[in-house]
Amino acid sequence: MTVIDNNVGKKGTRAVATADLEYLYRDEAQDIIGRHFYRPTSSKAQAAHARDFPKLTLFGIDEAFGGWTPVAATHFSDGAIFDPICLKKPKVVGLALQDSLLAR
Repeated sequence: MTVIDNNVGKKGTRAVATADLEYLYRDEAQDIIGRHFYRPTSSKAQAAHARDFPKLTLFGIDEAFGGWTPVAATHFSDGAIFDPICLKKPKVVGLALQDSLLAR
């Protein structure tokens, strides 16, 4: 989650958005996150919910991929990897079956 300057500037919601973001890193929120089976980031919540999550070697975007700038260019810029995923038309199997049944 992040605070988008243009959005909070237009809507006048910077204080609320910042408080919401900061709350996510407090112990109370991290515990709620863990109880709902999302991996918490605080060491206290990780210890409390250790039985729910297998041990993993986690890595950051910087170490693994050189940061968000190259990742954004590779995956999310115009014509990049993500575009074909969004542009594919889904196959609608049920509709064809429904049409054939109505023709009877």
